[in-house]
Amino acid sequence: MHPWLATPPGQYLLHWEQERLDQVVADIFGFHAVQLGLAELDGLRSNRMPHRWLVVDGEGEPLVPPPRMQGAELSQGSDDPKPLRAVSVCCDFDALPFASQSLDLIVLPHALELARDPHHTLREVERVLVPEGRLVIVGFNPASLWGLRQFTGRMCRRLGFGSLFLPQAGEFLGYRRIRDWLRLLSFEIEGGRFGCYRPALRSQRWLDRFEWMEKAGDRWWPVFGSVYLLQAVKRVRGMRVVGKAWKARAKTQSSPAVATHTQRNLRDPINKDSR
Repeated sequence: MHPWLATPPGQYLLHWEQERLDQVVADIFGFHAVQLGLAELDGLRSNRMPHRWLVVDGEGEPLVPPPRMQGAELSQGSDDPKPLRAVSVCCDFDALPFASQSLDLIVLPHALELARDPHHTLREVERVLVPEGRLVIVGFNPASLWGLRQFTGRMCRRLGFGSLFLPQAGEFLGYRRIRDWLRLLSFEIEGGRFGCYRPALRSQRWLDRFEWMEKAGDRWWPVFGSVYLLQAVKRVRGMRVVGKAWKARAKTQSSPAVATHTQRNLRDPINKDSR
């Protein structure tokens, strides 16, 4: 995706995703946060966790830090944040080098679409997240103008002509499909957002002409945005101790016992000593 992200539609996409991620992750608290893939996007820029990492795929993705990784502390008397060195890790997304239940926030900008096994990648994410940990997923929407353009481009390429609008690598994963996968892994969906309603155009001039479609699409056809952002939280169900529950036993009322006294007859013929 790196050459495509340098084009006008790629910059348009990065601008929308950066704004939405800044709003979403700003109020998520914890200690450890990780972004998987897409080094051109700084998904943890507005987050204030002390430990943040950028994890890139080990298969060809360049190991570079994002353009601006903000630190946890702000310099006194200055609007610019104090820059800290970004820690980058190169690994496979389906084998994350983190301990189980050790991360508080994970951001997946198009990581599932480019992963070798998106199911396994999502299971790894569930493993390393702490209970009540947050997950943010960004992906392309197949039910959109960009998705339709990509589908027709693939059909035309099979016939020997035409070109693709989006990068050839990766597979579109629909919004509802991702929601179903998350529910199977005990995630609870907190919210979602669609964006990038402009047509699949390569020129910046024509993209600017269709700027009016942003407000119109967000109001009239919100689910047909070219990209979506999905928020989820990991829920862990378990026992809840509520105290000792003693079973009330019904008290049985005892009936009064009748005491009888029997005296042996002294003239009883069986008692030989009494004779």
